[in-house]
Amino acid sequence: MMLLCVVPMTVMAQNENPVKWKHSVSEKGDGLYTVELKAEMEDGWHIYVTDPAKAFNPTTFEFTPSEGVVAEGELRLLSNAKVEMDELLNMEIGHYDNEAIFEQDFKVEGKGGEVKVAVSYQACNVGSCLSPTTDEFTVELGNAPAAEVKAVKDAAGEGSLWSLIIEAILWGFAALLTPCVFPMVPMTVSFFMKNSGSAARGRINASLYGLFIVALYTLPIAILIIITRVLGGDAVTADIFNWLATHWLPNILFFVVFMIFAASFFGAFEITLPSSLVNKSDAQSDKGGIGGIFFMALTLVLVSFSCTGPIVGSVLIKSTSGEVWSPIITMLAFSTAFALPFTLFAFFPSMLQKLPKSGGWLNSVKVVLGFIEVALGFKFLSVADQVYHWNLLDREVYLAIWIVVFSLLGLYLLGKIKFAHDSEVKHLSVGRLALAIGVFTFVVYMIPGMWGAPLKALSGYLPPLSSHDFVLGQQSAAPASGTTSDINAPKYGDFLHLPHGLKGFFDMEEAEAYAKKVGKPIFIDFTGHGCVNCREMEARVWADPAVQQILRDEYVIVALYTDDKMPLPESDWVTTDTGKVLKTLGKVNANYALTRFGVNAQPYYVLQGKDGKILGEPRGYDLSVEGFVKFLQKGLDEYKK
Repeated sequence: MMLLCVVPMTVMAQNENPVKWKHSVSEKGDGLYTVELKAEMEDGWHIYVTDPAKAFNPTTFEFTPSEGVVAEGELRLLSNAKVEMDELLNMEIGHYDNEAIFEQDFKVEGKGGEVKVAVSYQACNVGSCLSPTTDEFTVELGNAPAAEVKAVKDAAGEGSLWSLIIEAILWGFAALLTPCVFPMVPMTVSFFMKNSGSAARGRINASLYGLFIVALYTLPIAILIIITRVLGGDAVTADIFNWLATHWLPNILFFVVFMIFAASFFGAFEITLPSSLVNKSDAQSDKGGIGGIFFMALTLVLVSFSCTGPIVGSVLIKSTSGEVWSPIITMLAFSTAFALPFTLFAFFPSMLQKLPKSGGWLNSVKVVLGFIEVALGFKFLSVADQVYHWNLLDREVYLAIWIVVFSLLGLYLLGKIKFAHDSEVKHLSVGRLALAIGVFTFVVYMIPGMWGAPLKALSGYLPPLSSHDFVLGQQSAAPASGTTSDINAPKYGDFLHLPHGLKGFFDMEEAEAYAKKVGKPIFIDFTGHGCVNCREMEARVWADPAVQQILRDEYVIVALYTDDKMPLPESDWVTTDTGKVLKTLGKVNANYALTRFGVNAQPYYVLQGKDGKILGEPRGYDLSVEGFVKFLQKGLDEYKK
């Protein structure tokens, strides 16, 4: 039998390896880990012992530990080998039948590491042998190295991206009704029909016109993302958008811009781009051909800027809380919806006759947009206020501003308020009355929020309920079982809070120490002050009693804010692989999310068990309460195995 194993001509080809390797890790304390390596063999197959003196092709192991990991002692054999004298080779041959178990100890410095294992062996049965083979795999010890752990799904969640796309499309269609854009519809379409020579050619030109509009809105942001990714990778691109979405400077700037545009919409002054720029673009469009069509599209983009600029800014800023490609996708959706009417009207010119004529109603649209600009502008101020803990715009102050703004909008729609360029409202149309009813209904809905009502429909736009000074009938949540002073006074707990009175931590190491002490898994919440979807998850999903009960009683909660600007003491600074020093709480948490889990978007929920083990697939934005309960329960079941 043994002679067959060493003669190449007798080696059999097999579709599947009859030997399967498994591994497990057990922690012994003080950074010592035992790795168990187990070979399971199909009936009739065996592998040979590790002693070269008793095997022609012995089983051998090669361990490659990561930095900070050292092998302790020798490899231990836990299975008894069967040793027989082979008459042909005149030597004793040892082999393992059915299974073979080996152990090796490793000492780990720090939180964790890994060992790459390469095991070489030959599998034989009574009549034949397979070619010698080597299996390779990686064993994680403690918390695996951050760069090796990958996320399993998009943190933003499919629902989040689709909601952004739908919102962008709606804004794109709404932009058509602005006074800067609407009058250009018949003008531009008639231009193409007149200068194309035929209806078919006019339709082709109009289609090109729409494509150029989409490109002019989408390509600049796409080029910015591509350049930053090429020069610095995903982390740099994410940093740029994180800065844009959370830093006080762009948020205050956007707030001021929105207020200026609102004042312009109310008629205080007119915002226009330099006439020389618009005139040059318009002159180029007269040349005809594809170049002329492009400059006609550029003229539209420039002329409509005063109306579409704030909309574009709002769409872009909101999309930056997701993956770095989200701004491209949302801007593509916005520009496609914006350009679509121009193409459709060119294909079906008779539709132009059904459009209402420009007039006073366009100024009314402009004023309505002005009120909306005021309301949305405060969202940017609110983000800066939360991220930097200025405490200027608490929830009730924010709500009071919105209630006043939309009350004034309702009065305007009823004709009780007039602006300089408004036409006289001789009678109230059914459309204005319907809009007024909708606006005042919205105002009535917001009023209970002044006394702590959750207002779930607005959860993504309002400051968190924890910033509210007075909540009517609020009672302290029951403390989690095993609560100690640690959880009542957590690190950063003086300025960070969990929703719904839940108790938890805001520092990963502190949470891991407490979880080990009380014997519970960890619920990691990657969140942000400026994260709209995070607030919506907390208001719609976390508010459910079943969810709160599991979080409060079964998990140790840790909320890691990735956009908080609180400076850290030098002892808590983190230096990245590129040598960049991270000095704020948000940057440290964002780096941890990116390197440990490969995500840079929020919300992102991870369930972590003993030794850093991930208890199932992490979860992103998903408003299914039932799904969230199953997610939490599955983690508990996995933890108890």
